[in-house]
Amino acid sequence: MNELASFKDEKLGVMRTVIKEEEIYFNLSDVCKILDIGNHRDVKNRLLEKGVDTIDTPTNGGIQPMLYINESNLYKTIFQSRKREAEQFTEWVTGEILPSIRKNGIYATENTIDQILNDPDFGIKLLTNLKEEKAKNRKLELDNKVKDQQIQELQPKATYYELVLQCRNLVSATVIAKDFGLTARELNILLHEWGIQFKQKEIWLLYKEYANKGYTQTKTNNIVRSDGTPDTTIHTYWTQKGRLFLYDLLKSKGYLPNIEKSNNWNLI
Repeated sequence: MNELASFKDEKLGVMRTVIKEEEIYFNLSDVCKILDIGNHRDVKNRLLEKGVDTIDTPTNGGIQPMLYINESNLYKTIFQSRKREAEQFTEWVTGEILPSIRKNGIYATENTIDQILNDPDFGIKLLTNLKEEKAKNRKLELDNKVKDQQIQELQPKATYYELVLQCRNLVSATVIAKDFGLTARELNILLHEWGIQFKQKEIWLLYKEYANKGYTQTKTNNIVRSDGTPDTTIHTYWTQKGRLFLYDLLKSKGYLPNIEKSNNWNLI
């Protein structure tokens, strides 16, 4: 039996969920309505088929077959939306809906509890899967924030001046910090204290007020871990426009660049 649960938010609307084989599925029609996406069947064609299922759902008109998507496909759908409520929807899902369903970190039906009690290996496997799921969700959340910043970084291309700036070399926080006699860590902490950026996992990202001004660009690099497994790292670089912004900001705070203290300085 699929276990149906319905959640309601005054601003966003209704979100119907179903538990199928210990996995949470979300009503695709509800998701698209909240995100203001017109045709949910078009969305379905862009999702992973494995995470899409048709499930009989009680409605005012009786039992109706409806499309549901798993958590991974839910985030893919959210990424496709440009609606402002997308971020609020994500917070609602991750902060209220999922915790409500997963009581204490897992969705424990009576059958699940019985299996854990009778088979400790099953419990270990379940908790291992939970750990992997949480790690995956944290990565999805980070990817979402990085994607949001990358979208905003691409927006300020209206003038020739901005286009010229984007053609110049990107620089790291380490290079800029050195210009002012600081370390990258000292510079990043100052920018955080001044409300310019925040740290998400190991990456510094700009707050919304600054993210769409063309100050930074994020880049994803493919790497190979010491154990041979492939992975990716994400780094934030400053544009020349961002460098000028930091120059004005730091100077206003009393931090002079080396070039204004000495003539022996080369611009990279």
